[in-house]
Amino acid sequence: MAARRSRLEAGEGEVTRLQQVAAAVVQRAEKAEQDYAGLEGTVLDVEQGEEGLDEHYEAAEQRRAEAGEEVERLTEELRAAQAEQAQWGARVEALSLSLRRTDGASALLSADGVTGVTGTVTDHLVVEAGREAAVAAALGWAGEALVVDGLGQAQEALAWLRDQDQGQAGLMVPELVTGEADDGAERERWPELPGYAVWAADMVRAKDGDEALRRAVTGLLEQVALVDDADDAALLVRALPGITVVTGTGDVYGPGWVRGGSSAAPSMLELTSALEEAQSGVQEATSRAERATFALSSATEDLEEAQRGADEALDALHDSDARMTAVAEQLSQLGQTMRTARAEHERATTAIGTAEESLATTRAELAELEQRLADAEQLASQEGTEEPDTTERERLAEAAARARTLETEARLALRTQEERVTALSGRADSLESAAAGELAARRQAAQRRERRARERDTAAAVRAGAGYLLARAEQVVERAAQERSRGQAEQAERDQALATARQQARELADDLRDLTDSVHADEIARAEQRLRIEALQTRSVEELGVDPQTLVDEYGPHLPVPVIPGPDDPAPDDPDADLPEAQPFVREAQDKRLRKAERALNQLGKVNPLALEEYAALEERHTFLTEQVEDLRRSKEDLLEIVRSVDERVERVFTEAFHDTAAQFERVFSRLFPGGEGRITLTDPDNMLTTGIEVEARPPGKKIKRLSLLSGGERSLTAVALLVAIFKARPSPFYIMDEVEAALDDTNLGRLITLFEELRDSSQLIVITHQKRTMEIADALYGVSMRGDGVTTVVSQRIKDVAADGVEQPTRRRAPAPEPEPSPA
Repeated sequence: MAARRSRLEAGEGEVTRLQQVAAAVVQRAEKAEQDYAGLEGTVLDVEQGEEGLDEHYEAAEQRRAEAGEEVERLTEELRAAQAEQAQWGARVEALSLSLRRTDGASALLSADGVTGVTGTVTDHLVVEAGREAAVAAALGWAGEALVVDGLGQAQEALAWLRDQDQGQAGLMVPELVTGEADDGAERERWPELPGYAVWAADMVRAKDGDEALRRAVTGLLEQVALVDDADDAALLVRALPGITVVTGTGDVYGPGWVRGGSSAAPSMLELTSALEEAQSGVQEATSRAERATFALSSATEDLEEAQRGADEALDALHDSDARMTAVAEQLSQLGQTMRTARAEHERATTAIGTAEESLATTRAELAELEQRLADAEQLASQEGTEEPDTTERERLAEAAARARTLETEARLALRTQEERVTALSGRADSLESAAAGELAARRQAAQRRERRARERDTAAAVRAGAGYLLARAEQVVERAAQERSRGQAEQAERDQALATARQQARELADDLRDLTDSVHADEIARAEQRLRIEALQTRSVEELGVDPQTLVDEYGPHLPVPVIPGPDDPAPDDPDADLPEAQPFVREAQDKRLRKAERALNQLGKVNPLALEEYAALEERHTFLTEQVEDLRRSKEDLLEIVRSVDERVERVFTEAFHDTAAQFERVFSRLFPGGEGRITLTDPDNMLTTGIEVEARPPGKKIKRLSLLSGGERSLTAVALLVAIFKARPSPFYIMDEVEAALDDTNLGRLITLFEELRDSSQLIVITHQKRTMEIADALYGVSMRGDGVTTVVSQRIKDVAADGVEQPTRRRAPAPEPEPSPA
């Protein structure tokens, strides 16, 4: 019975424990469900926010792409503007170099001594665009002339050119054109032009409203018309014989004459107009580059801002993805927790049921045992002292032992089942998943078997149809092979015919090309021959000044060629001998002579037409500089001679003065330092001009000779000795000494006063002193003092006028301004 009670108590305790476990599992499951519900709301919020983030990122990426395209466009625009700026700048430099002239006009422009030159005519004129070449041809020399203020300045400029041998220059003097003439009245006498011609004077205007220059240019362009081509010029010059016509290429048609052809270089008007156009292009390109730079800077800032916005949107999107991933992981963990809690709750509920059933069985057994115990006690009381029967008790004891054994085994089985349930709880889930996967795989396998059966039936039907089609295909292939053979034979025949036709076409095309090339070559040869003839005719006129027909008549191949010795041929012994006899004209020989002369000319290089003038000027300059150099050499020799004589005199005078001063210094030093020894020596006796002087002084009783080791008074007295020695060696009318005895004692002061007495025999001494003994030997005393009001007072007294019985009153003078406060004697 006791075992039953213990088992009952243990079962009740186990039920209570399992109920607590079940309650804890229920709480954990409820908390997991609450957290799961909260996270589901968070997932909805994150998904809604992510939709906005996607749109924001797409918009930011679009802005970044548009800003990048704008930056690329502006960069390309800036690069194009910079390239155009560099191109126009190079053109400006080239045109500026072309406008640098090397004739008399350029010399006048750069000359410092020439006044009144205000620049070139092209600097003062503005020509209609496209008419520069025609106006330059019409102006002629005036197109490259200079503008001067007056006739006097023009004469000075021409005189300067002649004096400096700087060549020639054309000058425009607007003041010589009187303003009384009426331009309108003059123009009324000009004939009326047809529509294809304009007056040259109307195409030119003066800058800054220079009316005088405009009238001067109008006078040069009087009745000069401009047309586009030579045909119009021929029509106009025949219709109006008295005028001058200029074409757009610069050909000039005048009364009875024509001038034109090709020009080696553009005119100054064309160059100036081109330079102004290039400068305008530079300014425009610079403005474009600056605008592009500013826009590029702004676009770059927009691109950076758009890039930052895109990066921020992408970071926000990544953060949202990370939050979604974290929430998904938390949801998975909470789901797993909920499933685990439900499984544990089910296991706990089952264990509670099992424990309650065991507990009910134990209670029933305990009640049965208690009832039986009560019956046994009652029966024992009825039987009295009769010896009780132990058989029933032993049986009950055995039953109790068996019940305890069963209880222990039941508890062990319960613990084992709990452990097995705990171990197999996770395995059950995996097995359930595996079972579900296996069922799904079985269903898929059944579907695949059914599909394969259908496919097998379909393949059988296809095989039957394919056999029929194969037989039909073999028949078709056989017929197709026959057709192909016939087609190949026909194709071979057609290919052969086509090859033959193409060969014939190529041969005919080659013949046609040869004929065409021959015709073109003949035409080109004729054109080249005609151009060569025209060029030779032009050269004969421009370079030789001889008409082409006259040149052929007098120097043609029908005439013998004179033999002229070349520079490499040996000179004849007799300069007056006749030249060799002329030889017949042989083209090969003359071509050879021409090539030889051209090679010699090429080796000679570019020829400066002003070389002779420059050579003469340089030769004159060289002669002048040579004379100047010779003059400088002679002057240098004279100066060196003077320097040598001066050095000799200085050396002689210095030597004499040094020896006299050295002798006087020894005497004066011995008087100032009785028993002492002093002398002066030269540091470099061999070089009297650069030598230094060293003073040696040895006062009596000392062995040292260096001045730095002497006392202050001794150094002062030695300096005074040297000074007095110089005074005695080379006397002067007067001497000024400022407190030279300030550091001396009475004995040395007396010796110095003796020297002063000797010096004043030949010179006048002015001594500034505060020593009474020095004042006593003076002839006159001058005292200087300053009162409290800043007024300086000078007191003078002649010592020799002092009477033996009294003292003369001093003379007082008031200085008008403050003076320092020394006391001279």
